[in-house]
Amino acid sequence: MKTKFAVPLALFLGLVVFFAIGLTHDPREIPSPLIDKPAPDFTLPQLHAQDQTLSLADMKGKVWLLNVWASWCAACREEHPLLVAMSKTRVVPIVGLDYKDQRPEALAWLQEHGDPYDVSIVDAEGRVGINFGVYGVPETFLIDQQGRIRFKHIGPLTRKVVDETLLPQIKALQNG
Repeated sequence: MKTKFAVPLALFLGLVVFFAIGLTHDPREIPSPLIDKPAPDFTLPQLHAQDQTLSLADMKGKVWLLNVWASWCAACREEHPLLVAMSKTRVVPIVGLDYKDQRPEALAWLQEHGDPYDVSIVDAEGRVGINFGVYGVPETFLIDQQGRIRFKHIGPLTRKVVDETLLPQIKALQNG
């Protein structure tokens, strides 16, 4: 009689442990297979100067942020003031990847909300975003001097993420 209940009880307890462990994880935290791997190569036109491009090679030797955004993105409005404030500190170059957007709308959006980017590049078709594993906008990548992705944040940046995670990682990479 005891073995009759032992197997279902063991299965039930196993499920309880499995779900309890799952509840300790942040559901917005999606691990990226690109962390500590080379960033995907790209060459894209600049938003403000269509005849000029920016490539991954242009950023070699610098610690920098790639912030994926779009004028149609409501969550981008949420993080944008933080990016504007961060850009004023000049702690790290910020490159904007205008994702699946229209140039006139993107330019108007930056004019209205402020432009935190050292340069914005246009990914109208979304191909570079796909190569970076972008799930949606906004997303932010920290890339080191060798062009390796060191951190990825999905969703709007928050003051807590910037202060407790991003800035310490930036400083550590810059100090080598």
